[in-house]
Amino acid sequence: MSALRFPNLPPSEPQGSDLLAQERANTTFGVQELSTFLYGEAYLERQDRLLPLVENEPAFDKSSRYFRGRAERFAAALRKDHALVKLSQKYQWSPEEMMQADMLIDESGPFGLHRTMFMPTLASQGTDEQIEKFLKPAQRYEIIGCYAQTELGHGSNVQGIETTSTYIPETDEFEIHTPYLTASKWWIGGLGKAANHAVVMARLMTAGKDHGPHAFVVPIRSMEDHTLLPGVMAGDIGPKMGYNTTDNGCMWFDHYRVPRISLLAKHSSITPGSGEYIKPANAKLSYGTMVYVRAVLVGAARHGMAKAVTIATRYSAIRRQFVDKDIPKKMGEVVVETPVLDYSMQQYRLLPIIAGTYACFLTSKEMMRLYHLNLKNMATGDFSLLADVHASSSGLKSLTTTMAAAGVEECRRACGGHGFSAFSGLPSLLQDYLPNVTWEGDNYVLTQQTGRYLFKSFRELVAKRASGKFNASRQINNPTLAYMNTYLDNPTLQCPATSPSQFHNPELQLAAFGHRAAFLVAQIVHALDVEKRTWNSMLVDICNVSVAHCQLILVQNFILGIRGDLAQPDGMVNPATALSGASKEALTDLSDLFAMHTIHNQPGEFLTSGYLNGMHIKMLGEAVMEVMEKKVRRNAVGLVDAFAFPDYVLNSAIGAFDGRVYERYTEMATREPLNQTEVVEGYEQYIRPFTNPKGLKGQSRL
Repeated sequence: MSALRFPNLPPSEPQGSDLLAQERANTTFGVQELSTFLYGEAYLERQDRLLPLVENEPAFDKSSRYFRGRAERFAAALRKDHALVKLSQKYQWSPEEMMQADMLIDESGPFGLHRTMFMPTLASQGTDEQIEKFLKPAQRYEIIGCYAQTELGHGSNVQGIETTSTYIPETDEFEIHTPYLTASKWWIGGLGKAANHAVVMARLMTAGKDHGPHAFVVPIRSMEDHTLLPGVMAGDIGPKMGYNTTDNGCMWFDHYRVPRISLLAKHSSITPGSGEYIKPANAKLSYGTMVYVRAVLVGAARHGMAKAVTIATRYSAIRRQFVDKDIPKKMGEVVVETPVLDYSMQQYRLLPIIAGTYACFLTSKEMMRLYHLNLKNMATGDFSLLADVHASSSGLKSLTTTMAAAGVEECRRACGGHGFSAFSGLPSLLQDYLPNVTWEGDNYVLTQQTGRYLFKSFRELVAKRASGKFNASRQINNPTLAYMNTYLDNPTLQCPATSPSQFHNPELQLAAFGHRAAFLVAQIVHALDVEKRTWNSMLVDICNVSVAHCQLILVQNFILGIRGDLAQPDGMVNPATALSGASKEALTDLSDLFAMHTIHNQPGEFLTSGYLNGMHIKMLGEAVMEVMEKKVRRNAVGLVDAFAFPDYVLNSAIGAFDGRVYERYTEMATREPLNQTEVVEGYEQYIRPFTNPKGLKGQSRL
């Protein structure tokens, strides 16, 4: 029993539950309808079906999550992952069900990279023989793997990794070796303690030639007792800023031999005996996996933002501070303190994050559709989509994960002091989300991939136009070329808006973003080609042009998604067709807010492009405040309710659906381990020698 007890008193009026009920009564659309638009009925049905199973499994209990140290957290995560696998086997879950159950539990674990990197790599790069030997046992968790690419000295520069794998023709083996300290594998999720196999990225050396990084399936721990195999040294890299329920590990090899079948050989292979290297039929085949992972990360960005802004918005509707003397808040006839969400500054902090989250929802769906379409096309030898999809996925991974990391932190700050408490759910969400801006490509480095594609496309378009044989209707086959061509038709185009209301026009919004992106591309191409600037000297501009291009994609997909003009996967009904007028209006308000706030918050490039002027920026500021205060504010709680997070997922004292903030907060405090005794351990040794050195009795106060 806790030594800390609170009196059985209610919070002062009005109650949080009443305030949220009032917010929900003001919502202008059907929350369930919007949830279905975002996720689809199948997802929501799965969540309803899986939630009771997950909540009632002791290994998934979250009540002690905020009180555990590193060793306890890892032990609990190991137990959690074991229970998750056993449940999936018991109920024969599909991959979608497994993924959704894992999302409900919402904690990284030692088997996570086995599912998200190890098995997908085997599936995409393994031969039929390797799928039988490695993937099928992995699916049964007889093999538990990790993906060992990053090294102590190399991360983003995959081509620079130093681990070698040399073919030995006499024994038909590869010898994997760590030649330098910097070649040690580092940051590998699941490697520290859990994995017994690894997909190791190493430089393929044969017949004296270096063929660059290739993937090898390497046993690293004994299948009998889990001890490290001779020639392998591995362990955990230690505590991190977050993600401490995953055993990120390090590893090095000492002339470690593996059989030839270890080289994943679907696309490239070695001829037995001679060591002849058989290269891939198309070097671009490996891009498909990268596009998939980055599309997944765009989805994860909207998921992280959605959780954070749900907590912050609900709390801001309940938290009351001061009385607005101009427009006092009333509950019935009684004047009460003003909910924080009624202050325009709080709206400016939170409502654009809601809008940005919805934008990411629609773009993540579109990126996943394009990934599957591109995969289908590549199987027939059609690589026409690959360059655009790869470039966009790189830039969008960079932009959306940056948005999400900043958005989660802004939500935490917007909750004031209580946002600093672990019980809010926001500090752990931030800590565990932050790696997304670094893994699968550092966010700044990735923008160069987007930039290279944009500059190449622009140069080719200019050349076509100069040839005299250019026909836009036939030769413009993607949105990137379309906005560049529009710019080249009229590079001095200026915005025609003369009032704030005109900025609600989606075509004007798209014109602004397209003109700015194309202007930046044109400026950089001129600097590189005419002024002969070095690539390194242009990196800041290249990052900015990637952001501009990807912000245009977000705005465009938001607008098209509401209209019902986004293409759908084969056999899928467009979810926008089922939206009511009220829901479309609420979404349009968010789309307007996202586009206008993005411009108003970063006006410099829109001004230098010449499309907007200072008066336009002033009008945009007025339009942003109007759409927030008069339209989005009344729907704020309904909009985050539509994200459909159960309280179990949020695990937040201040963000629960029922609004009982202070009751939950104080109850959580009673469970703090320090509060299980009235007198702290260490009192006799460290406090009493100062406060009562003579051991006097009967003196309870001064």
